[in-house]
Amino acid sequence: MKLKKHVENRIRYGLMIVGTTAALVGCKPDADIMQKMEDGYVINTTKLSPEVLGYEGTTPVKIYISDNKIRKIEALPNRETPRYFARVKTYLLPQWNGMEVSQALKADVDGVTGATYSCRAVKENVRLGLEYYKKHKRK
Repeated sequence: MKLKKHVENRIRYGLMIVGTTAALVGCKPDADIMQKMEDGYVINTTKLSPEVLGYEGTTPVKIYISDNKIRKIEALPNRETPRYFARVKTYLLPQWNGMEVSQALKADVDGVTGATYSCRAVKENVRLGLEYYKKHKRK
């Protein structure tokens, strides 16, 4: 039963990349996605990535950007296995800290052993959030 669910999730994951990227091209700035703050922007990927699935479901993040650099990325509530996702938060998310947005979009950050699906989904969320930021930030 679990294997069937994984196969279904992987198929949806592959299809979601095409659909979500296509949706990004035509979308207008949305306050629920990107908020202008005093010292930069905060991007919430919840609406950008409803089809991006980790092991147990969606893995949205908030990306904090100041001076075109990532200050931090924080995980939003999800249904991933807590002990594995804790490793994602500890080891994967900080890898983008301090990177310029364009550098982060090209970066090949290391995943976490035992949390492969979660890492792929988080990386896709970060990519989608950064692309949205680049397209919609005020010049």
